[in-house]
Amino acid sequence: MADASTTRFEDLRRGDVAQVGGKNASLGELIAHLSQSGVKVPPGFATTARVYRSFLEANGLAPVIAAAIKEYEADARRLAEAGSAIRAAFLKAEWPAADASAIVAAYRQLCDTAGRPEVAVAVRSSATAEDLPEASFAGQQETFLNIRGEAALLDACRCCFASLFTDRAISYRHARGFDHLSIALSIGI
Repeated sequence: MADASTTRFEDLRRGDVAQVGGKNASLGELIAHLSQSGVKVPPGFATTARVYRSFLEANGLAPVIAAAIKEYEADARRLAEAGSAIRAAFLKAEWPAADASAIVAAYRQLCDTAGRPEVAVAVRSSATAEDLPEASFAGQQETFLNIRGEAALLDACRCCFASLFTDRAISYRHARGFDHLSIALSIGI
C-alpha cells in the first residue's frame, strides 16, 4: 500500500495508521473482527496520506502553508487571516491526474457494489496524527455528507484537505508544538 492512492476499508488494519489515519484503520479492524458477528459497515475506501502529500507538492502548497503559519506565529498575521489564506489556496488547487483517476475509479467500484450510478457517500477526514497519547486531533476537520458524483466527490475531498487548516486546528497544533507540515490527511469515503 506504500504507493497506493486508495485502499478499501476491508484491506486496512491497525498497522496502517501512518498511511490512512486512525479512523480509517479502525474501520478496517472493525470489518475484519466484527463482521462475522453481524456488525455491518458500509463499503468504502480511503485515500492514503501519499495522496495528500502529492496534492501539496503538485500545487506548491507547502511554501504557502509555511509562510502563512510563520506570519501567524510572529504575530504579523491574525489566525483567521492565515487560516483563510491557506484554505483558499487548497480550494484553488488542482488534483494530480493520477490521484483524481484513482479516487474516481474507487468511487465507480463503490457505485457498482451499491448498484447505483452515483451512490451518495460521506467524505470524512482521518489524520495520521489523529489519536496520539499527548494529543487528539479528532473532530477538527470537516465531514461532508450526501456527496454524489465524481466531480462533487473530488471537490469534497479538496475541501476536506483544506479543513486540516481550520483556525481551530492550526491553533491546537500550534499550542501543542506540532509541525503543521508533518501531519497528513487521509479521507474515508
